Order: sequence, then C-alpha cells, then structure tokens
Amino acid sequence: MRTLGLLVALALPLMSAPAADSTTTVARTANDRPAVVGERVIGHSVRGRPITAWHLGEPGRPGAARVLLIAGMHGNEGAPRGILEALRDGPVLQGVDLWVVPAYNPDGLAAHTRRNAHGVDLNRNYPYAWTDLDGSYESGPGPASEPETRAMMRFLRRIRPHYILSFHQPLNSVDTDTKDERFARRVARYLHLPRSSLTCGGVCHGTMTGWYNHHFRGTALTVEYGAHPGRVRMRRTAPTQVLGIFGAWRGRPGFELVPGTQPEPALAPSVLRRRASPWPRTRPPRPGGRWSHR
Repeated sequence: MRTLGLLVALALPLMSAPAADSTTTVARTANDRPAVVGERVIGHSVRGRPITAWHLGEPGRPGAARVLLIAGMHGNEGAPRGILEALRDGPVLQGVDLWVVPAYNPDGLAAHTRRNAHGVDLNRNYPYAWTDLDGSYESGPGPASEPETRAMMRFLRRIRPHYILSFHQPLNSVDTDTKDERFARRVARYLHLPRSSLTCGGVCHGTMTGWYNHHFRGTALTVEYGAHPGRVRMRRTAPTQVLGIFGAWRGRPGFELVPGTQPEPALAPSVLRRRASPWPRTRPPRPGGRWSHR
C-alpha cells in the first residue's frame, strides 16, 4: 500500500503538468509582447487559418485615437506586415488605442498570391460599388462572398476605428483621393512617402476603404510602399513613424521613453486637437466609391 501511495503521489504532478505548462506559456507570451493588451480571432480564412487582431496601447485613454492597421490583404504584398509585427512585439505603447491585423489574407500570404484560396481579390469583394470583375481583380460571385471579408466587416462594425491605415505594395504613395485629405497629407509626411490619387483609373470597385468611408464616420486610407522597402525600414523606421502620426510613443508611464520614439511636441496629434473628440473633419461622401485603393 505504501508503494501504491508513492506511485500515486509521483503521478499527480505529472497529471497536472499540462495546466502548469499552459499557465507558463501565457506568462511567457505576456513577457515577450509587453505591448499587447489583448488579442482576438476575428474569423478564419477559406482554408481555416485564423485571422488575428492584436490590441495594443491604451484602450479608453481620453483623447487617444482608436486606430486599426491592416496588412497582408494581398498575399504577395507581405513587406508591410513587418511594421505591424514590430509594434506588436516591441515595447509598451502610449497615447493610442491601437489594433493591428498583420495577416488579413493568411491563405494568400502562405501561397504568395494576391487573392485568397477561392481566387478572389479581397479588396474587390466589399459591398460598396461592387461589380463583377475577372482576372487578377476577381471580385467573387457576389459582394462579401468571402469569409475573410465578412470577418473584417464584423470586426469594423464592432470597434469602429477613428482611423484605418491599409498597407499595400508596390505603388509607393499615400492615397490623396480620400475622405480626409489633411490626414492623408499628414500620413505621407510622417511616412516619407509621396502623395498620389489612387483611383484605379476611374472607380475602385468593392474596396475595404471605400466601404468603410461610405458607411462610417471614421477615415480609412490606403498606404502603398514600394516593391522592396527593406527590412530595416519596415521593422525599425516605419513603426516609429506610424506612432508619430497619432502622437503615440513607446515607453511605460513613469519610465524613460525608448530613445527616438516620442513625437515632437509641435506634431503631437494636431489632427486630434482640432476638436474635443478625436474625429477628423471630413467632407461628405462622393458618388462612385472612388475613396479607395487601386
């Protein structure tokens, strides 16, 4: 009996080991990503891959902009993911309520193709100015036909960001044909990118930015980097520049800021100081859905 009791005593720690490992994993993740205050799987791709949104910064801080950054909408435009991943994996963020979705089209990223696993361009699948397109810009059998599109629409309806930056390649410019031209100029200045009117030669059909700008009060803007922007720019320079747009910085309250990450006082968010709320001044929507991306 004494031997049996000893065996049971030895077995009990082994039986409880998975729970202990799980707790350790959570603690280790929190230590590895101090900037993360939450995460949410907003949906799944055609192939069942999760689409994860990471919550960073200071949710609920008075006067802070609620911002969403999206990358990887087209699977062959993967470089800007580095910006979002660097923000997610870096130091604590202050002065912004930030969500990042680094891999919006995980199937396309895995295959290194523009479209999703159904062969649909997600940036032609939104139910605003949608039309039947073929080829590289295949728009799907109908508006919002794709699970990735529906997942993002649900997420946007839920968080209703003040600002969305949708990162793409390779046109190397910031779209000025948008709802808030002053904000577009600010983004271009901070990111050191030229400004350009990305109108698809007329109307950009079924785009995420067009849908959001038409239906919501916030502003969605397309940002295009070049074909080969470079790892240092994507993972070191651009993340700090993006924070500067919104008057945000890296560093814990009461601690010394990470060098070079605090915005210049004169540039701390003038877009947000224009009124008590963080909403931008915007002009009314124009017919045709041209506030969008190529």
